[in-house]
Amino acid sequence: MSTTIRLTRMGRKKRPFYRLIVTDSRNRRDGAYLANLGYYDPFADPYEAKLHEEEILTWLRKGATMSDTARSLVQREGILYRWDLERKGLEAGEIAAKVAIWRADATSREAARAAAKADAERAAKEAEAAKKAAEEEERKAAEAAEAADKAKAEVEAAAAEAAEEAPEAESADEAGDETKDEG
Repeated sequence: MSTTIRLTRMGRKKRPFYRLIVTDSRNRRDGAYLANLGYYDPFADPYEAKLHEEEILTWLRKGATMSDTARSLVQREGILYRWDLERKGLEAGEIAAKVAIWRADATSREAARAAAKADAERAAKEAEAAKKAAEEEERKAAEAAEAADKAKAEVEAAAAEAAEEAPEAESADEAGDETKDEG
């Protein structure tokens, strides 16, 4: 019988979580399984995975294969690194030391990713605030330009009125001048 380590879907509609199981490779995805090796919850931030390392290694020693998704999950947890070191024939103490170093590095990488994500979110918020401030300045400039155009139109209207009244005043002045000459 060919055994496979893979994920089986659990959870409710649109909110899945997965169990890592060992099953006959011919069984359907959510069918009967031989052993439950842990679980994986992708909706937790960061994802949550609780895997039974010794059981996974036991099944790998027996020749079980892994699906691509299960392999990536087990790899992120460092179990495949341990399996690789075992296959190379290293002693248990050496394996434990190398795995501890690997996990410390993985933890620091994860912390660096989290810090970079926080920096990116902060930069995005600052960019959004700057964009809002620029839009506000643009709105104020548009209002000022509109007010200037309105004032210019009023001045032009007043000048046009004054120009219309000026010829009437000149003709009245000319008429007044002619009466003075006669008198």
